[in-house]
Amino acid sequence: MKETTAMEIQLSNPITINGSPSSSSSSSSTNPNPNPNSNPSPNPNPNPNPNSMQSWWESISRARSRIQALISILPPSSSSPLSLLADSDRPALSLLHSPAAFSAVSASLSGSGDDPLCQWLYDTHQSPDPDLRLVSLSFLPLLSGLYLSRVVSATSDFPQFPNLAGFEAVLLSVYSAEVKARAGKPVLVSVPDLSQPSLYHAPRARPPSPAALQSMPRIGVLSAPLEPQLAVKSTKRACIVAVALDCYYKHISHMPAHSKMEFCEFAAAWAGQNCSCPDELDRQCNDSSNGGNNIISFSSEIRDSDEEGDGEIEIEVVGEEFGRLEIGGENSKKANGNEHGVEPAQETSSPRGSRIPLPWELFQPVLRIVGHCLLAPLNSQEVKDAASMAVRRLYARAMHDILPQAILGTRSLIQLDKRARLAAKVSANSASNANTPTKPKKPEILLVSK
Repeated sequence: MKETTAMEIQLSNPITINGSPSSSSSSSSTNPNPNPNSNPSPNPNPNPNPNSMQSWWESISRARSRIQALISILPPSSSSPLSLLADSDRPALSLLHSPAAFSAVSASLSGSGDDPLCQWLYDTHQSPDPDLRLVSLSFLPLLSGLYLSRVVSATSDFPQFPNLAGFEAVLLSVYSAEVKARAGKPVLVSVPDLSQPSLYHAPRARPPSPAALQSMPRIGVLSAPLEPQLAVKSTKRACIVAVALDCYYKHISHMPAHSKMEFCEFAAAWAGQNCSCPDELDRQCNDSSNGGNNIISFSSEIRDSDEEGDGEIEIEVVGEEFGRLEIGGENSKKANGNEHGVEPAQETSSPRGSRIPLPWELFQPVLRIVGHCLLAPLNSQEVKDAASMAVRRLYARAMHDILPQAILGTRSLIQLDKRARLAAKVSANSASNANTPTKPKKPEILLVSK
């Protein structure tokens, strides 16, 4: 009788090992959860490690070890300011937002296969800590800018192709991570159909049949499925760099200002510094506001020459207009205007890179990043000025290469930039006028005759 009582007590009180019920408790009739695979008390904390303090300390230790590894690589003169970053409460974020660390890496980065800085960036990107991965992604503008510029500069003057295996290893690491994340699926986007009604509009002409209302929305392919790559081939170079820049754009809200400015400077250099028409759209807008549109005058000149039957004049007019898009000619030696509010020091600064081929697959992430730097409200004015200069040079490059998609995108960004600057100027003037003291007006006296 005593043994039976002991067994009943044991079944009613299941044994727990390390806080989880044993197999005997799962088969007991007193268990309210009939599914043995489900957890009867789910942990609301998504962190698999129950000890959050231990995981926090492991993250700090991992970040401090990466900072110490970076200090051992850099020269003593450049690494002395970085020793204070390891003692902060959040060393990974301190390293991310440190302009001194960015400048030190930029000055010592070579990109060769035995470059220890490229190895450090590769290992940092493989870290499980998301803040450390942000640190590696913040150097992508520098890596991609130097890499593409040096690849293009390898001409007949340099018979041996430069050793850029370090750059390629980091770019392939970012590309491989994106291939794994997409899992062989394309990036799709829903294209709105204006013939279908929505919450914001009603179509002008109603669809002919009710079946048209139930038609599926059109789907556009933003990015095709990615293929795994073991090396950076010349035919896949633009695609690999574009995917890396797309990863940078996904985390651009966490990127520091110096990283965004670095990208804008490289984007302006990629478009080409020796072009005379970055401010052509600004001049056209100013002329149209004064009543003289260049496009209308240009078309009227051609029409007049057509009516007169003088073909030579027409050819000269067309040649002059297209001569504005010339790169490397006499027009390229003229100074560009400063009508869009960019500081002259940024325009005359030495270019960080060189002019490179810009296919549409590489133009797309460049436009997204420059658009964020230009229009995001939390960006500093220096970032917006650098993006304003970059988007105008990209517009000139798109006009020169005759890329309709790029022309439409860059032109829209320039118009939005002009409107934002005009609105900021109007608000500043209104605020200054509101603070200006004015004399009180005398009350008006109206004389009424009886």
